[in-house]
Amino acid sequence: MRILHVVTAFPRFPNDIISPWLVEMLKRLRAAGHDVEVFAPAYRGGGNREFEGIPIHRFRYFPARWEDMTHDQATLDRLRRSPRYKIMPLFYVLGGVWAAWRLCRRRRYDVVHVHWPLPHALFGWAARRACGARMVTSWYGVELRWVKSSLPWLKRFLVWALRASDQVVAISSATAREITNLVPVSVRVIPYTVGFPEAAPGASSPPADDTFVILFVGSLVERKGVRYLIDAVPLLPAHLPAKLVIIGDGAERSRLEAQVRQRGLEHRVEVRGRVAEQELRRAYAGASVLVLPAIVDARGDTEGLGVVLLEAMSYGVPVIGSDLGGITDIVIDGETGLLVPPQDSAALAAALERLATDRGLARRLGEAGGSHVRRHFSWPAIIAQWEECYAAVRAS
Repeated sequence: MRILHVVTAFPRFPNDIISPWLVEMLKRLRAAGHDVEVFAPAYRGGGNREFEGIPIHRFRYFPARWEDMTHDQATLDRLRRSPRYKIMPLFYVLGGVWAAWRLCRRRRYDVVHVHWPLPHALFGWAARRACGARMVTSWYGVELRWVKSSLPWLKRFLVWALRASDQVVAISSATAREITNLVPVSVRVIPYTVGFPEAAPGASSPPADDTFVILFVGSLVERKGVRYLIDAVPLLPAHLPAKLVIIGDGAERSRLEAQVRQRGLEHRVEVRGRVAEQELRRAYAGASVLVLPAIVDARGDTEGLGVVLLEAMSYGVPVIGSDLGGITDIVIDGETGLLVPPQDSAALAAALERLATDRGLARRLGEAGGSHVRRHFSWPAIIAQWEECYAAVRAS
C-alpha cells in the first residue's frame, strides 16, 4: 500500500530530534512492506529530500530567509512573536494545498495520512481530489483545545475536517471523547509509543544507598505541572531519603530553578536540563518512581498521552500520574501505577510516601506496568492497528 504522511515538521538532518516516534512508525511500516512517503514544509528555502530511507516531499510557502514557521518552535507560539508570523499561515496553507495537489497529480497514493489536521486536512483534501486517495486524520487533542480556548472561530473547520475524513484516529480515549463531543463520528483510538530496545522487564536498578529517587522527564512547560512536584518534596517525611531529579528543558526552567532555591531544596532537587540518550537510559534504570504531574494550562492544553510513562514502565519503574487527559489510558490506578488529582502537591506527596514505604507495592506496580506496556503499547501491536485502519479505509 502506498501511504503519504502529511506532517508539520520532519527531521532535516541526522540527530534532528523531531517526532522520533513518527520516524519509528514510518520505518516499521516500510519494514512491513508498505511504500511510505512524507509531505512536509520546507525550512529556510529547502531541506532534505530523504531521511533514513523515507522519501520527503517538501513544499515552499515563503521567501527562504523567513521560511521558518515550523520545526524550531510550536507554530502557535510563533504567531505571538511578530506581525510576519500572523500573515505567514495564509501563505503556508495556500502553498501546501497547491503542492499537495501537484504531487498527487504526478504520483498515486492509496492513503493520505494527515497528522495535525489543523490546517493539514486541507492538504489531505487536495491530495484526495488529485489522486482519489482515502484520507485518515490523526488527532492529538491539543488542536481541539486550542480552538476551544483561543481560536473558537475555527470550530467549523474542525467539524468539516472530521466529517471529511474517511477514518478519524485519536491518540487516547480522552481525545476521542473530545472529538465525539464536537461531532458524532466514529473514532479509532491508536496511541503512539517510543521506547528503548534495550529496556526490559525488571531493568530498573534503584541506587544501592537506598535513596528514593523521584524522576521527572519532559519539557519544562506549564502543562507538565512540575512546580507541584517540587512543592511535594518538602511534604515528604524528614526521615525519608528522597531526591527529585528533573530532566528536560523549556520556558519554565528558570522559574523552577528559582522555586527550588526559594524553598531551600538545592540538596534534594536536581534540575539537569537536557541529557544525552545514554544518560537518560541510566536515569530511568536508576529511578525509584517516575512522576508526570500534568495539569490543564492557561491555554486549556494538557497531556495528550504521556509517553514518558511508557518509557519508565518499560524499565519496570512504578509511575504516578495526574488523573486527566491521555494519562488515564496508561495508568490504571492501583494496577499499573497511581493516579492523583492535578495541582495537588499533598496528594502527590502521599502517593510518593506510599511507594517509598511499601516496596512490595512498588515492585508489583512496576511489573504490572511493564506487562501493560508490552501488551497494549508495543510497536508490533500499534503497527497492527494502523495496518487494520489502512485496510479498512482502503476497502471502504
